[in-house]
Amino acid sequence: MISRLGRVINRYVKPYWGLIAIVVVLQIIATIMSLYLPTLNARIIDQGVVLGDTDYIWRTGGVMLLLSAIQAAAQIGAVWAGANTAMQFGRDLRAALFHRTLSFSTRELNKFGAPSLITRNTNDVQQVQTLIQMTLVMLVSAPITMVGGVFMAIREDFGLSWIILAAVVLLGIGIVFVITKMGPLFEVMQKRIDALNRVLREQITGIRVVRAFVREPFESRRFEQTNALLVDTTTRVGRLMAFLFPFVGLVMNLSTVGVMWFGAARIESGDIQVGQLTAFISYLMQILISVMMTTMLLMIAPRAAVSADRIEEVLETESSVAPPDTPATTPEARGNVHFERVSFAYPGAEAPVLKDLTFTLQPGRTTAIIGSTGSGKSTLVNLIPRLFDATEGSVKVDGVDVRDYDQDALWARIGLVPQKPYLFTGTIASNLRYGKPDATDEEIWQALTVAQAGDFVREKDGELESPISQGGTNVSGGQRQRLAIARALVKRPSVYVFDDSFSALDVTTDARLRAALEPETRQAAVLVVAQRVSTITGADEILVLEHGEIVGRGTHEQLLADNETYQEIVSSQLSAEEAA
Repeated sequence: MISRLGRVINRYVKPYWGLIAIVVVLQIIATIMSLYLPTLNARIIDQGVVLGDTDYIWRTGGVMLLLSAIQAAAQIGAVWAGANTAMQFGRDLRAALFHRTLSFSTRELNKFGAPSLITRNTNDVQQVQTLIQMTLVMLVSAPITMVGGVFMAIREDFGLSWIILAAVVLLGIGIVFVITKMGPLFEVMQKRIDALNRVLREQITGIRVVRAFVREPFESRRFEQTNALLVDTTTRVGRLMAFLFPFVGLVMNLSTVGVMWFGAARIESGDIQVGQLTAFISYLMQILISVMMTTMLLMIAPRAAVSADRIEEVLETESSVAPPDTPATTPEARGNVHFERVSFAYPGAEAPVLKDLTFTLQPGRTTAIIGSTGSGKSTLVNLIPRLFDATEGSVKVDGVDVRDYDQDALWARIGLVPQKPYLFTGTIASNLRYGKPDATDEEIWQALTVAQAGDFVREKDGELESPISQGGTNVSGGQRQRLAIARALVKRPSVYVFDDSFSALDVTTDARLRAALEPETRQAAVLVVAQRVSTITGADEILVLEHGEIVGRGTHEQLLADNETYQEIVSSQLSAEEAA
């Protein structure tokens, strides 16, 4: 775990060695100044105050003021450079996590889960970032202060040095005890933060379902249980911290009392002077404060190590749909998609979801897929933009295997309208320009008209600039689907994939939309996945999917005449008159 922390820090701190060098130099300067000041203070007392030498007090006091100013300036500069380094490190690490997450296929995204990925990119990065900042601010000065302080204290009076040794040993025992207890608790804490994020995400996203089924009391209890587990772990960590800081204070106070007790006897015997005793106490405080600062770092380090372990887990995970080493030459976009004996199985599954599929999507033709729930329709759709890779066979777009494409070049050819359309925070215009940033207002209005969304957009006060909430929650399901269809139309791809994208539309709107789509998509290949037979009756070819296999293909009339599975689907949805 600690080695992963070191790897994460080393990898993303390298560009900032210059700033780190500045921090080190400034910290050394500030520490040297702080170590020399108690000696000057002792001289003022013993050689100025005691002897009544006012000139000596002014001269030495002036030097002390100068050294204090240098120390303050150096410390401010070190803190600024250290904070700057830590912030830039956090920025780079978050960017690396974000880009690695974007490269993941659905398989990796499901493995980690959205709440955990969010926690790793925010809370976990924050923990490592805080460790770096505190390390740069404290770690250089603390060892120098401890070593230098011991040397300077012994120089003032060797007879009292045993008190320093006893105090440091006592502090070390307490620190080791606390640190060994805190490490496992921090690991549990991060997992429970993940769990709390997951519960919150589910409850906020599914608030309408919660209210529809009157499950607020149940969800409240579920949140309280998850929250209580996190509070329990955090409380246990807090108790250890609550023990540590009073313990450090107790050791410091006992040490001070010990120095005064035994130092008074040495002053009385003439072994040391009052100023030397004062300087010894100052050095003792500096040493113990440095130990306490190191303690704070050691307290943060276990949690940062756990966070680094979770961050590195994401960064080390390779996507199962990694881009090819040498992408194939991008052919002309024609809109031809060919499935050649394609099978797909999820990892660890007993049976494949798709089995030996062979069919072709051609430009100017509409191919429809219908089947019962769980027949593999959405999985098939995900193979075209390579959200998954086929476990057997190949999927080719314009004659090139999708695994050989540059991913951006592949996605540019495909206009995907997913089963659950997602809109981003912004405006209607910004969402529709998602696939074509330079699209004109005329192109957007044309796409909205085809998608049967023009009327409701015009009714809004801002029209194209009307705001859209995260996920499109401020528009209805049908409006969300139509805006997603319009977004794909603005892109003008060579392959359109509609994954059950008309399910929230009424029959009349569905029919108007399909009629308007036909001339707009005439030069492209169109794949329509549907549950509703009325949506696909006009398709050039219908594929009937059952248990991941194609059990029928043909037009609506052909399948209605000789395919039993299709007949069952039709009879379950349409009346005898509609079927005829």
